[in-house]
Amino acid sequence: MRAHFDVRQSVNHLLARAKSKPKIKTAVVHPCSQDALLGFIGAAREGLIEPVLVGPRAKIEAAAKAKKLDLSAYMLVDTPHSHAAAAKAVQMAASGEVEALMKGSLHTDELMAEAVRHENGLRTERRISHAFLIADENYHKPFIVTDAAINIAPDLLTKRDIVQNAVDLLTGISETPVIPKVAVLAAVETVNPGMRSTVDAACLCKMADRGQLTGALVDGPLAFDNAVSKKAAKIKGIKSQVAGDADIFLTPDLEAGNMLAKQFILLGNAAAMGIVLGARSPIILTSRADSVEARIGSCALAVLMADARRHNRLTFAKGA
Repeated sequence: MRAHFDVRQSVNHLLARAKSKPKIKTAVVHPCSQDALLGFIGAAREGLIEPVLVGPRAKIEAAAKAKKLDLSAYMLVDTPHSHAAAAKAVQMAASGEVEALMKGSLHTDELMAEAVRHENGLRTERRISHAFLIADENYHKPFIVTDAAINIAPDLLTKRDIVQNAVDLLTGISETPVIPKVAVLAAVETVNPGMRSTVDAACLCKMADRGQLTGALVDGPLAFDNAVSKKAAKIKGIKSQVAGDADIFLTPDLEAGNMLAKQFILLGNAAAMGIVLGARSPIILTSRADSVEARIGSCALAVLMADARRHNRLTFAKGA
């Protein structure tokens, strides 16, 4: 019988590592719900972030009052509405006034629309993407699912950036040198010209061979069973260093990525942390339905990213 992976120990280890790093000054954008307030307060109490609240003062204070929360220790930048809060927070990140952004109770589109504007200064030469770092008791190590929140229907070159962002994240925050293994997912494990995901997978593998995608072992197309199970891969005659041992799962599109990640979280009781990659500053992009623990975990991941950036271990942290 296969031993279960200790999710709690893995999460606690990541939190401990993050707590050993300098806390990061973080603009919390439009924290007008109780969950958003509890998330950044929890992260602040853990010594991970120094929050700067950005949003409508009346709404923020009303949400805090309803939960009997004291916000007197935190700086608050008053804005008239969520759009203005997103614009102001991005401006603060671009100027270096804060080191990271954290999504509160506004829609993802509102925050990311400001973050991706070229004139706002957070863009790099890379396409911005999202990654979930996940720990599940039925898989033998933490892994990344990408992209589950930003790029709806990525083309080949966008997928290349999505993979490179995730690879750079893992190598940047790893305690020891690592060459991440990337499984490019599709419904089948053979190339079919009628299925774009399989053609893109084959191209990504060749791009890795030719140095257009670096620092990783890339294999695909791989159906999900082959990507997570060496036994399944062996039965199907697939010889691969990635099959059954992937660190990164690249999904064909946002819908597949979002559903896969949420299945792990909601049905598999996995621990997950969400982060935006490819920008000059970490963007903590949690769901409005995320637990306080998930928000704290995402802050811990941002702290490790910021530390890697300070020590020049994140190549996508360079400006465009």
